[in-house]
Amino acid sequence: MKEPTTKQLQRLEKKKAKMAAFLEIARLNDKDKETKMEALKQIVATDGSSNLNDSNMAGDNSTRKRSCEKNSDVTCSEICKEENVPDKSELQDNNKKPRLSDSKQYANLKEELRKRKKRLQAIPRLTLKAVGENATLNIRNMEKRIPIFLSDIQHLLLYSLLGHHSPYLPARWCQLEKYNKISHTVVFVLEGLSSYHYVAYESMFPHIVSNLKHRLEVITPTVYGASITEELAAVPLTGTQSDKLIKQYGSLETALQTNGNVIKLLRSVFPMHSINSDEKFPTKNSSNRTLPPTDKFCRTKLLLSLWQMVEENYPVPLKGTLAERYGSYILTKDVYKEATSTSPMFGLDCEMCLTTSGNLELTRISIVDESMNVIYDSLVKPENTITNYLTRYSGITEDMLNDVTVTLHDVQQTLRSLLPPDAILVGQSLNSDLHTLKMMHPYIIDTSVIFNLTGDRYRKTKLQILAREFLEESIQDSKAGHCSTEDSKASMKLVKLKLSNSVDYGDAVLLGDRSMKVLKMETDNEKTKRALQKTEIKKYATSIFSHITKNKGTTAAIVGNDEVMSEYSKYLTNSSLNVMDDESFAKDDQVSTQL
Repeated sequence: MKEPTTKQLQRLEKKKAKMAAFLEIARLNDKDKETKMEALKQIVATDGSSNLNDSNMAGDNSTRKRSCEKNSDVTCSEICKEENVPDKSELQDNNKKPRLSDSKQYANLKEELRKRKKRLQAIPRLTLKAVGENATLNIRNMEKRIPIFLSDIQHLLLYSLLGHHSPYLPARWCQLEKYNKISHTVVFVLEGLSSYHYVAYESMFPHIVSNLKHRLEVITPTVYGASITEELAAVPLTGTQSDKLIKQYGSLETALQTNGNVIKLLRSVFPMHSINSDEKFPTKNSSNRTLPPTDKFCRTKLLLSLWQMVEENYPVPLKGTLAERYGSYILTKDVYKEATSTSPMFGLDCEMCLTTSGNLELTRISIVDESMNVIYDSLVKPENTITNYLTRYSGITEDMLNDVTVTLHDVQQTLRSLLPPDAILVGQSLNSDLHTLKMMHPYIIDTSVIFNLTGDRYRKTKLQILAREFLEESIQDSKAGHCSTEDSKASMKLVKLKLSNSVDYGDAVLLGDRSMKVLKMETDNEKTKRALQKTEIKKYATSIFSHITKNKGTTAAIVGNDEVMSEYSKYLTNSSLNVMDDESFAKDDQVSTQL
């Protein structure tokens, strides 16, 4: 064997020294933790004995209290001395650089470090992704926070119990490592307490501050007419589950009537509307009426869902503290009808200029119908003085606005009278247009979402590129700037092109392929049918308890008042689960209830 060189020996010695130093630091950290824990235990024990003595010696309260307080002070003082002022000899020993005398000691050190690393790797860890970071309460500016949904919490709950066997993963907003090392999962719902209360009185929640690293804002389902219980307890069917049920029962509706574990969701996938309770509207089945001759599937399948609207920063009429964001915004209609396969589509595009307010304000709006007729096109005088016309992008010049008297309020009133109650707005990244209009609308088809060339849902493709690749048209190339009528027509053409093909046409995310040949390829009818069935699956669900009690020995417990138990009973009454109250709970039971 070749003898190591002098440099190699020096490097080895340095490596040994570093490893020894690292291990020494790790040991000191462990020792500090043990000291602090011992101190905390002593304080708790002292306080506990003090309280016990106080209750037993009621006749001598004043003397006993002073005595306990004195003892407590002495104990705390001694603990502080022990923790903060170590013995001199200990300090000297700690200051000495660790040395390794032989190869055996080096091997033992490596083994100890390996075991320590293994222990650390076995600890479950939760890390936030971009969506989770955007919802954290560390972002004090509420307008910049984008809350997550309770369904996101449900996905984390399922994954923490089932791991890779979970029907849904929390990958949208977080990553959980070592789920199999988690011994207990607790979901504690405190109704009536909002993020505002927590932020305002954070000092009153010391346990949360010191023990829970991640604190995120969640949209309460009640603000959009849904149920907290349903969001947690009802798990929408997956494609695999649906196929099995259809094969076994013939249809999902039959499975619903026969299998007690199948539940029909009471809310729609897209609950964004503002409807008077007395108003009568068509049922969900009305969306399946005859398709227009040019469409191969229902256009409502392209609508943004509620969580997509929130994630894409669309203004939505939520209640509670979130409503403050859009307090000055108005709805496009007071009452909406359900969108169907024949609901009219309108292409919308706005041009904006920079004003003294520091924001972009509306200076032109264009709307086209499905026949590419321009039904509304108007220049708009912004409320504040324009500081930059951004002509290169907006196409707006000072001369164009000299004699304009139309205001934002005028445009808002025109749109409210022009659009029908089931209108579908079509456009590229319409969130910015609606913010400029200071208006909210429930039915949106966003071409930047339904078309994707990157394979990444968060990397959008420009309208100019989409028009070039799919329409073979050149837009936004004029030196005079963009034209809102041209852009609104391009968006409408793209949507109509997709409707004439398939749901996954032009979408690299759904197709799993970024080549233009595949993106433009006509999909066979069977594949299109399967893609459409996926949207119907979301109307059905199974109980979360039937999922989490699959593993032998795993049980669930529900603790709450009569009202809470009544809510959860609909997910338990007809199921095949063994459900018992806490007192009668036996070995073979799966779910316990406790009032």
